[in-house]
Amino acid sequence: MGYMHTAVVWFRRDFRLHDHTALIHALQWAKEREGKLLFFFHFDSHFAKERTYHHEYFFQTVEQFRQMLRHLYGIHVHILHGDIDDVFVRLISRTHMNAIFFNKDEVGRGKERDDYVRTFLQKYGVDVYAYDDAHLHGAFEVLKADGTPYKVYTPYYRAWRKRPKRFPSSVDMALLREHMLHMTPISEDDERAFTMWLAQCTKHWERTSEQDALHVLQQFIDKALPYYHRKRDIPSVTGTSRLSPHIKTGTISIRTVFHAVAQQFGNGYDEAVETYIKELAWRDFYHMIYAHFPFTKTEAFIEKYRHLPWSRDDEQFEAWKEGKTGFPFVDAGMRQLKKEGWMHNRLRMVVASFLAKDYLIDWRMGEQYFQHMLIDYDEASNIGGWQWAASVGTDAVPYFRVFNPIEQSKKFDPDGTYIRTYVQELASFPSLYIHEPWKSNIKIDYPAPTVDHQLQRQRAIALFQMNE
Repeated sequence: MGYMHTAVVWFRRDFRLHDHTALIHALQWAKEREGKLLFFFHFDSHFAKERTYHHEYFFQTVEQFRQMLRHLYGIHVHILHGDIDDVFVRLISRTHMNAIFFNKDEVGRGKERDDYVRTFLQKYGVDVYAYDDAHLHGAFEVLKADGTPYKVYTPYYRAWRKRPKRFPSSVDMALLREHMLHMTPISEDDERAFTMWLAQCTKHWERTSEQDALHVLQQFIDKALPYYHRKRDIPSVTGTSRLSPHIKTGTISIRTVFHAVAQQFGNGYDEAVETYIKELAWRDFYHMIYAHFPFTKTEAFIEKYRHLPWSRDDEQFEAWKEGKTGFPFVDAGMRQLKKEGWMHNRLRMVVASFLAKDYLIDWRMGEQYFQHMLIDYDEASNIGGWQWAASVGTDAVPYFRVFNPIEQSKKFDPDGTYIRTYVQELASFPSLYIHEPWKSNIKIDYPAPTVDHQLQRQRAIALFQMNE
């Protein structure tokens, strides 16, 4: 069974209909040719074998997207499982596809896959259409006058800010229904395997859909955005957007977020709006850095710091992961991560600094742990953030600036509300000692500090000075 003109839309981390660049172009392609479209998701064996919060949240989002399309529009998203070659051979065989449309990756394993797929499909005469979609500006859009990448954020931001941002585009749903190819599942076995994988998830997330993402955005604009510049570092309040998991899975487009926020200029809180927009620019900046310097996944950006003698102390690393370092603010952050698969951004900086500069443990171990645990894991941002905290990355915090976990705690969680939420042993602890429980005479089942911060600070500085 085949049509003269059939195109496949490959969903990857863009589980929405509104402002979906590849889908909009695919629909135009089908309209011009009176062709048909088929939706497809590759249940990648590489990711299926690792049962992490990161993957569980992601695949549950896929399933919610499939259910939404099926219930609202009668559209089926076909799932194929296995190696990429086998998957596409079966897809071509069943659909006689002429073209494929997808939103491309510019970094990491995703880029390698895209490059491979493009070559593979062209051998079969399939036209490949790939688009920039996940960022406001792609990795090769905002460069210096000589064509080289920026390595410092501030001049990058100035150039980034001047460039116009594409507006969101909508999909004509009536036209989409008209051009959908309706057929039985290409592989019922593969779809059953996906369902079985989901049934074994250790944690279940709700409200992961496009509609949920739009609601979160509206809540942020109405309630938190006006105070964002003042409250974004306070983990006990909802002072951030909480959009990061949705941006990661693409249940909302980054253009929708940017323009909804930018429209708030002139409402009396311009500083808050600009502060949030700068965070969106950081996301593009780290993506650009990773695309131009792919070695940063496993090596420090700063060459002289590539061979620092980091520790790999398993006992300390375990204490950090479990939230048992003896520093309440650090432990609260790590326990939030373990419980929810998400952590407040201020805590991400604090716990990363603690691992690298209090425990002197290799930043790559922390980056890999975050990769497993974070439901909003973004490879480029995570690598950039870890290298920033460990003082080995581009435009990183100077090595002699070491976050004091106690002072951070007092400054950003003064009454201990956040600590009490996640460190149950300290839930009823008096505020006077909540940041330094070891100074009280109260007996509790909570560890004493596992290191002397001031001593470790000096050791961290000495570690870097050896390589200056």
